Amino acid sequence: MSDPDLNLLPALDALLREGSVTGAARRLGLSASAMSRTLARLRQATGDPLLVRAGRGMVATPRALELRAQVQVLTHGARQVLSPQVAVLDPARLERAFSLRANAGFLDRFAPALVTALRAEAPGLQLRFQAKPLKSADPLRDGACDLEVGTPADPASEAPELRRKLLFRDHFLAAIRAGHPLRAHPGDAAAFAACDHVVAARRGGGRGPVDTALEQLGLARRIAVVVLGFPEALRIAAASDLVALVPASMMAGQGAALEALALPVETPPLSVWLMWHPRLQEDPGHRWLRGAVVRICHEMAAKTARPRG
Repeated sequence: MSDPDLNLLPALDALLREGSVTGAARRLGLSASAMSRTLARLRQATGDPLLVRAGRGMVATPRALELRAQVQVLTHGARQVLSPQVAVLDPARLERAFSLRANAGFLDRFAPALVTALRAEAPGLQLRFQAKPLKSADPLRDGACDLEVGTPADPASEAPELRRKLLFRDHFLAAIRAGHPLRAHPGDAAAFAACDHVVAARRGGGRGPVDTALEQLGLARRIAVVVLGFPEALRIAAASDLVALVPASMMAGQGAALEALALPVETPPLSVWLMWHPRLQEDPGHRWLRGAVVRICHEMAAKTARPRG
């Protein structure tokens, strides 16, 4: 037995609503002859005349009357399935879990504020933060996470199908303990390079744009310690004479133990992006969440203090 032609459902709905071939043709924008041919196909498919002549008009058969309500429900449901989702989401009624993948520096700086702000709007929300031991687009592609925070250097940023939204622009600065000798030499590239440094680098090494800029001046810094994340680098800088190279956003709320100095060389700005897979683009809950994350991060980044020196 062959599958039924579901394209006949709208025509059957129109015929049963109008009770005439002419009226159904007008409703669907077809010619009367085309609708007559469609009625013939419907009669063959259902095994019932559906509409029969009664004087100058037509009347529905008992089978047609029996089908009328069911056909209306089916066609209405099909239109809903094949139409854009326009429902307005109420975050206060959202009961759903989402996962956000980011590095330790972002989580240390933004996770507490994100949790507080998001739960104030959506108390039923469950937010699962995931560590980012490796840079890869696979967790977004296979659904292991719903959102990812990254930079243009991340492989996820280069995946052509992923959607992205700028969270904020950042810049690197030098974090030093209060009273550090470098505080007496602001803007002095030689004094900066002469210090021992602690850097965050998951793959080791720790060289970056600041080293390239120093080399153009004939200088090189000594990397004494390499750690996995910026939070560790800041803790070490606060307890030693090592200088930590960190994003400016990481300095907010560090307290009096640390000071921030502008770098003595120019380095490219740092763009931080929110990324997601296009299958979630039109999902109401996901659309609300990513909009809220962008808004909260924008607000927090705008409050980041500029370094001295």
